[in-house]
This record gives sequence, structure tokens and C-alpha cells, in this order.
Amino acid sequence: MKRRSFIKSSGFLAAGVGIGRFSTVAGPFAVSEFLNGVAPFDKKISRKWIQSLYERGTVTTYAKSKNEIRFIGMPVGGICCGCLYLGGDGRIWLWDIFNANQLGAVNKVLPIKLETFNVKEINNVFGSLYLEPAFNVRPLQQGFALAIKHKDTYMVKRLHEDDWDEIIFQATYPVATITYIDKKVPLEISMKAFSPFIPGDEMNSGLPATIQSISLKNLSGDQITVDVIGWLENRILLNTAKQNNAFVRVNKSLESPYCNGVVIDCTYHDKDLEKAPDFGNMTFACFGKEATSIIDAAKSSDPITQMIKNYISFSDNAPVSVLTASHILKPMQKEAVEFVISWYTPNVSFFSHGPNQSMTVEGADFHYYTNHFDSSESVTNYIGKNYHTLKQQTMLWMDTWYDSTLPWWFLERTFMNISTLSTTVSHRFKSGRFYAWEGVGCCHGTCTHVYQYAQAMSRIFPNLERDTRERVDLGIGFDDETGMIRIRGEKTGPSIDGQAGTVLRIYREYLMSKDGMILKNNWGKIKKAVTFIMKQDKNNDGMEDTPMENTLDALWSGEISWIVGLCIAGVLTGQIMAEEMNDTEFASICKNYVEKGRKNMEQYLFNGEYFIHRPDPAIGKKEIGSYNTCHIDQVYGQSWAWQVGLGRVIDKEKTMSALKALWKYNYMPDVGPYIKEHPGGRFYALAGEGGMVMNTNPRNDEKPYGEAKAWQIGYFNECMSGFEYQVAAHMMAEGMIDESLVLTKTIHDRYHAYKRNPFNEIECSDHYSRAMTSYGVFINACGFTYNGPKGHLGFSPKITPENFKVPFTCAEGWGTFSQLRNENSFEAQIKIKYGKLTVSKLFFELDKKQKAAKVEVTHNDKIIATNFIQKDTTCEIDFPDLVSINSDQILSLTIR
Repeated sequence: MKRRSFIKSSGFLAAGVGIGRFSTVAGPFAVSEFLNGVAPFDKKISRKWIQSLYERGTVTTYAKSKNEIRFIGMPVGGICCGCLYLGGDGRIWLWDIFNANQLGAVNKVLPIKLETFNVKEINNVFGSLYLEPAFNVRPLQQGFALAIKHKDTYMVKRLHEDDWDEIIFQATYPVATITYIDKKVPLEISMKAFSPFIPGDEMNSGLPATIQSISLKNLSGDQITVDVIGWLENRILLNTAKQNNAFVRVNKSLESPYCNGVVIDCTYHDKDLEKAPDFGNMTFACFGKEATSIIDAAKSSDPITQMIKNYISFSDNAPVSVLTASHILKPMQKEAVEFVISWYTPNVSFFSHGPNQSMTVEGADFHYYTNHFDSSESVTNYIGKNYHTLKQQTMLWMDTWYDSTLPWWFLERTFMNISTLSTTVSHRFKSGRFYAWEGVGCCHGTCTHVYQYAQAMSRIFPNLERDTRERVDLGIGFDDETGMIRIRGEKTGPSIDGQAGTVLRIYREYLMSKDGMILKNNWGKIKKAVTFIMKQDKNNDGMEDTPMENTLDALWSGEISWIVGLCIAGVLTGQIMAEEMNDTEFASICKNYVEKGRKNMEQYLFNGEYFIHRPDPAIGKKEIGSYNTCHIDQVYGQSWAWQVGLGRVIDKEKTMSALKALWKYNYMPDVGPYIKEHPGGRFYALAGEGGMVMNTNPRNDEKPYGEAKAWQIGYFNECMSGFEYQVAAHMMAEGMIDESLVLTKTIHDRYHAYKRNPFNEIECSDHYSRAMTSYGVFINACGFTYNGPKGHLGFSPKITPENFKVPFTCAEGWGTFSQLRNENSFEAQIKIKYGKLTVSKLFFELDKKQKAAKVEVTHNDKIIATNFIQKDTTCEIDFPDLVSINSDQILSLTIR
């Protein structure tokens, strides 16, 4: 939406609101319904539309004919290796692999004044790419074309949106499938684009490369000759060339046992160039031996190369390489041509410029992949040598993830935000340290108060999270004297929500480990970190009340429900970990704190409908705070508890009341009228779009956020997806399934490709890391509980439990869980697809009418358990010995 259109429409509300693009799903509303400082209580959402959210549906496809492919930018490089965008038509764009360290995926500034934040223009922090999404950013030339000979007809068709009647993009991260359709072309043509992505294998998922596999099938009754032609321009030292051009870009042929191609490099005499951020090389290759290569298309007389010269602009010191693979296809014959683009730009360059230029970061020298490779050529050869396995395991994960009874759209939206790891938000240094911005180029240091929301990486790459807890939070960023965990690693102070959330993450990483060594090796520091939380309770009532920075970027005074509850949950994990370590004295201290805090929070911070912020009596409301408003994170501690199997932390009745208040007051099918009356927030949801606003003022307080004129007040009028997912996950766990799905689908539709990039959820710059909270919605939809060291695994599905199938990950592998249940029986299967699962106890939720009498569990055709315990609807099965389920093995059980 252009900014002029936004300004024009922001004050208007249509008769009906289309949360989805093509149907009216809510309303009609009158503007007067938004004038009480909150959302309309009756959301007027179509019941038929809500029911549709539960349907399995089909894969989300975006079509050229519907103007839906322009903004697509799916990250298709390895994790922590930079960022390449796959466009909707299959071309690569953005090319953020040169360590530019810029603000935003594409740095864009718009001239819109925001008084709340005291700025005259907005940049990526304020949502410039939400207002005007980026597209067609191509600092170098790359593409593919097909030269097709059929009978007496000869044609050249680029894999480019201009050359096809229709292009269909399937948004199945980590693998996209693009189909090209033209009634004049008697071929079935598609592309699968990806980088190796294997949960639990961060090394092979972190290769600086992207693969484009082009499939061709002859649909005619005649022979067809197809030349698949690819090209790539040499723009090594892309940015450095503006200041220092004392080098010559050169291409050279590559022939290896695995592929043919071109190495894209440069020659130079100035050794300082080796230190440049964009120094390095690239390789463009085709797997197999059938491809021919041209190192400089401008100088070539090759007939096939001549066919595409009109599609390329030639310039000095930027040679364009060309690869061609030729196939003669018989009727109905199918062939695939597989290309790889790899890069080797080794120099991490965070603080070469920008606001943090004086800051040093331990280990920020070279990218992690330099431990395994010394050039892009070695990357390509490694992939070529291992290609069958890398591709097979990547496709196996994609198939496993989407082979589910859960709705397609739900699986897509809750998983695709892990693509943040394949952008320049995320880095891994040569030392192995994971390091990330909050959003692209904005807010350094793997910030604890942001990353403690994100649930995806721990479940998909648990080794990375576990290493970060030990290397950074309990290492570089740990103050051994006080137990403080620094907010951003080096040379920073604490944040209270970051501290509590990180203690919870330590427990999560313990659960996602095979042996629990993170706890055994670090108990002394973990104990200090928990103690630090309890010491922030000045009046000894179990409720944190020390002013300290939080994720809303201010020091809040008083007793704040969302912080108090988060601290209670954090200390509860301290109790559990102490019990595991047989530290009974500390476990008792934690238990007393939790019981006291829970009692006082429920008594003093609950206003009869929702939880609030009680001001410090010595200060009152002179400072910023949420006070009597309805705040999005008010029961966040309980939300976190469901992610790690803590059970009930805050009274159920009061928790449910709080969640219902958030739905009643903060969720809006259209935020337009509200943001018109409450201007100044950043642009993460626009008129005509739905969302859950961070804070509303149901009691109509005159100064709801205190007396201070703080710039952070602008946050309260915004819709930030990371916070919204936290609420959606919590609602899912508590049985508010309709509301959870509506809220999640609302975000999904805000990022429909017709409007903006579906893979770039924006909050304080692009690809914001908090959005990885979306995986938590999936976890709770499965009712997934897991304790790796003890071998406990459980499922309590919230959607179609009578016929349910989902993927799951564990400490050493991943696979599929499925169940069928009714009032008479329960049947389930656990099938491991990769690695292994070790279990000693299983938990399942039976139909409320079933009274189990017999259980039979089989593994490798042997009965391994017949004993169980039923507590209400929960069935608990203990195994006499640990059971290891290896890849391609199945554990089956029947309860009758």
C-alpha cells in the first residue's frame, strides 16, 4: 500500500472487513464502535470463516495472474550465511551476502512525521518496508532461460514473470516450488529452490549456497530439445568498488567430479582488499557433467550464449558467466537440471560503520563456515559430493513438516519465521558463537528480552540455543558476582524480563538435550541467575518491584503483572532444576518465592477482569507504565509455562479472564479506526487489517500510561506479531482455539503476498526475531511435552484430536506422531524419520468418555509395555527399560 493510500484510508472503515483477501469475514461496524478506547466487544466474525480455519485445506499458492508474486522474497541460503531472496518467479534478488551490515533488508526512508517518536521520517525500524515493500533489488544479474525446439518451432523463454502466462509459487519453506505455465509450451516446467535444511544439523543447514532444481517433462507426442541456460554476473567487492577499484574481476572454469561450472573471483595487489566485507568469491555450477560453461558471455560466440545476450547488460570489470545443460526429451520423459550458487565472503563486518562502530564483539571475525571451507569452490564440491543425502534429508523434512492434519496455512505461518536464521539478522562466528540482531541491522547482541520470546530455534536447532546459553548467557554475558545475565552479551546491563526469560530458556534447553549436561555443568551459575531474579523483589512479597529495563525500552517502577508472572515462572524452573540437582535447600527457597508471588499477584494485581501494573506508592504514575490498561503480555509467565510443561502457574479462572479481556478489548478485525484515534505508533498493521493492539484503556483513565511524555508510549498502539503469537500460543494452550486461530490467521493475512513479503515479519526492522514465537503456537496446538534427559514425551492435541498427525523434534532426531481416538479406543504411532528418539515414558490424552482397560505397545514387532496409569483423561505409559526408536522405525500402541 502506498503511503498516500494509507494516509487517505486510515480514518475509514468499510462496511465489512476482509481479513482474508477475497471475502468479507467481519462486520459491518460503525465508526462509533471504536470510540471508547478499545476494540468493539463483538468482533462480528463470520462463523463460516472461523470454521474454515480448521480445515486441512491446501498449500498456499501465490499466482502471477493475481498480482501476488511481486513482493515475494523467500530466504534460500544457509542459516547464518547472509541472505538471498528467492523471487516469486524464481529469480534471486537482494543478494545480501556481502556483509553490508545495513539497516533493513533494503534500507528505505519515507517522509512521514511521527510525533510520538519525535522523528520527521520513518525508516525500517518504523516499518518502511511494511508501508512500501521492497522488490526487484538486483545488484547483480542472474537468471535462467529455456531454449526450446519442438518440431519446427524454436523459442527462448526466461524463467521471468514477463515470459509466462502464469507462474505459481508454493510457499512451503524451506523449499519453494515454482510452476511455469504457457499454453504455447508443450512442457511441464517447475523449479524447486532451497538450501540444505536439516533440523538438528546446523552445520549442513549452514552452507553458504542456494540450489535451484529445474524439472522438465515433455507433454507432447514428439521429441523436444531443451537447452537450460543460466547466467550469473561477477560483482565480487560489490560495495568496495565504489572506493577502491584496484582489482580485476575474473571468472575461471570449474570441472570437478561432481559438477561443471564457473568460479567467480578477482585478482588484486592491494592486500587490504582481503579485509573488505565483500571480499571473497562465488561459484556457479551445474551438478553432473553434462553442462558446458562460458566464463565471459560478452566475449563468447557460442550460439546458445548468443540467444540470451539481449537479456544481459554488459559492463566493464563485471564478466557474466553462462552455464548450459542440453536435453533431448522423448514424449512424457522427465529430466531435472540442478544448479548451485555458492559464496565465500568470510569477513564478519558488524561495526565497520553505523551507531555501534565503537563496540567490540567477542569472536566477530569470520563466519562459521570458514571452519569447513576455504572457498566457494570447496563449498560447491562438498555439496556435490553429498548432494543426494543433503537433498533427500531436506525434502524429507519438508514432507514431514507438511504431512499433517493441521491446516496448511497454520503450518506455513508458524514455521516460516525460522527463515530469519537465513537472513542477515542471524550470524555464527568462526568460534561457533551464535549472534543476532533483533531485526536486520537493528539492535545488536542477541538481546535477551527479545530472543526469550522466540521458540523456533530451540526446537529445530537445539544445539545452537544450548551453546548460546552456555557460551553467552552463562559465559560472556554473565556477571559471576551478582548472577546478572547481560542483555546483549558484552558491556551491557540486565533486563528483568530478559533475565527471567533466559532462565526459562535454560530449562527449555535442558529439556531439549539428551543428557541434561547443560544443567550439571552450569548449576552454580544457574542458581545465581535465579537468585538475581528473587533479589529484585525489594519488599519480599514474591513480586519483582525493582525498576529495570524491559523489552519496552524503559525502566518501569512498581509491580507489573507481566514481569511478575514471568519471574514466578522463571523461579519455578529454578525450583525444578534444583530438585533435579538434589539441592533441596535452594528448591525450598524457590518454592516459597513462587507460592508467595503467585498468591500476591492473583490478589493484588488482578482487577477483577484482567491483570494490571500496580504503581510504586512512592512514585505513583509519574513514570511510564501500563497501569490499569489491558496489556498484551499480562499473563506471559503462564504462556511461557505451557511451552516447557510447567503446568499451572497462575490461577486458571483469572488467567482465562485475562485472555478473554485481551480478546474483548485488544483484538480488532480492523485496526484502522483505532490507530486514527491513537496515532503515533509504528507501521506494522494498517487500516483494513486486523491485529491485537498492545494496550487498550478499558477504564478510560485520563493518563493511562502515566504522566511522563515518554516516546515509548507509541508502542502501546501497535500490532507486533511476536507479542500477538505469544497470546495466540497461550490461547491455544488454554482451549481458546477459535481465538488462537483467528489471531494467527490475522497475522498470516497481513503478510499475504498481494500486499508484502510473506517471509518478512516486521517489528523494529525487517525479519524481526521475536516473530519466531510463532512456533510456540504450533507447540501448543500439539500439546507437545518433552523431557530429553528423562525420556518423557507427550501429546495432547487441540485440533482434531480424533484424527491427528504432526511432525515433532527431539534432542537427537525428528519424526511424525499420529493418533486416532474415540470413546472406545486410542491408537497412536511414533515414526522416526531422522536420528533417533529415546523414551521411558509416554503421555496421551484420551477421549473423555474412554475408560482404558488394556494397553499394548509394540516396537520392532515386540510388545514392550502393557502397564499404564489413567488419571482423568491422561494416560501415562512407563517402559521397564529405555526404548530407542531409530530412523525408519515405528513405535505403535493401542489403548482399549
